[in-house]
Amino acid sequence: MIIKEVSAKSVLDSRKNKTIFVEIKTNVGKFSASAPNGKSTGKFATKIYFKSLDKDIDALNQLGEYFSEDIIDKFNDLRQIENVVDGHIGANTLFALESAALKALAKEKNVEIWELIDSRANKFPRLVGNCVGGGVHTESERHPDFQEFLLIPNEGSVRKNWEANKKIKKQVEGFLKEVDKNFKSNKNDEDAWIVSLNERQVLDVLSRFKVSLGLDVAASSFYKRKKYLYSNPILKRDPKEQLSYLKNLIKNFNLFYIEDGLGENEFEDFAELLKGCNNSLIVGDDLTVTHYKRLKTAIEKKSINAIIIKPNQVGSLLEVKRVCELADKHKIRKVFSHRSGETNETILADLAVGFGADFFKCGITQKEREVKIKRLIEIEENNNK
Repeated sequence: MIIKEVSAKSVLDSRKNKTIFVEIKTNVGKFSASAPNGKSTGKFATKIYFKSLDKDIDALNQLGEYFSEDIIDKFNDLRQIENVVDGHIGANTLFALESAALKALAKEKNVEIWELIDSRANKFPRLVGNCVGGGVHTESERHPDFQEFLLIPNEGSVRKNWEANKKIKKQVEGFLKEVDKNFKSNKNDEDAWIVSLNERQVLDVLSRFKVSLGLDVAASSFYKRKKYLYSNPILKRDPKEQLSYLKNLIKNFNLFYIEDGLGENEFEDFAELLKGCNNSLIVGDDLTVTHYKRLKTAIEKKSINAIIIKPNQVGSLLEVKRVCELADKHKIRKVFSHRSGETNETILADLAVGFGADFFKCGITQKEREVKIKRLIEIEENNNK
C-alpha cells in the first residue's frame, strides 16, 4: 500500500470540541480516521498535538508528498510513517494518521483491521460501562468525587454484556429517582447519569444488581499537596486514610475493578492497595498513560495488575504494541478505553481484538460509544460463524 496524499482538518467531538480528522489517498482508495479528546488526562501523557491542532494540520498537509516513497505492507511498516512525521505532530494526529493507514492496508490485503495485528486473535473483551458519573466529567454543582461508577457484566458474549449494561442502566435511573431528590435524569460527557450523591450512596444503589462493579476514582484530579480533597462531603484524607477508605469500599461493596484510586505518581501506594486487594483489578491509567516506561516502573514496583490502554494517549500504534507485549509478559490485564470526547471512529474495537484486550471500556449509551461496541459485536459474531 502506498500513501499518495495526506490531508487533515478539524472536526467536532461528542463534547463539541475540535479534534483531528485525517484523510489519506492511496493506491487502493481514500481512507480517513479521527482521534478522540480526553478531559481527564495524566500529566505524564504524550502531548496530543505538537504545538496546536492547527499546527498539526498544517504539518500534515505539508508533509503529504514525503510518504509516497514508502510502501506499507504490514503492521510494523507503520514505522515508515513515524519516521516521516517524527517531531512534527502530536499523539492525536499520529493516531488518526496510522488508523487511516491501517484501514487502507486492510482493504488492500482483503482482511479485517484486527487481522493485521494478529490474524489468529479470538479473545473478546468484557465490557466496562460507565453508568453513573462524577469528577471532572460532571459539571453539576454537587456530584460524586469519583469520576465513574462502572458496570462489568459477564454474560458470555459482547452483545449479551451490552444488553445487560443497557438494561441495568435504565433500572438504575428508577432507583436514583427514589434516593436523590436532585436527580433529573440528566447525563454527563460520557452519557452517564448525573447525581448529587456521594460515592457510597451511588454504590448502595448499584450493589442491588447482580453485576460486577468498578470505580474510576481519578484520584489525581483531587489530590493536592499529599491530601485527597473531597467535596461531597467536604473532608481531607491523607494517603494512608485514602488507602484505608478504598480497601473499605472494596470489601463492603465487593468491588471488582478500581482505576486510579491514588495519585498519578504514587506507585508505592498503588502497590499497597494491590497487596491488600489482589482479588480485584487495581488499574493504572493516569499512573501509566499507555507509556512503556511507566508500565515498566509499575511492574517493578508491583503497583497494578491491570492497565488502561488509550491508543491516542501515546499516538504510535507501534508503541501501543510494545506496551501490550510488556503487559502480556507480566500478566497485566489490558483495558482498551475510549475518551470522554469521542467521535464516530470505530477502530478502537479492532485494536482491542488484535491486541487481545481483556476488557473494553466504552460507556453504555451515546452514539459515538455505541458504534464502537457494535463494531466489537460485529467482529465477535463474524468470528463465530
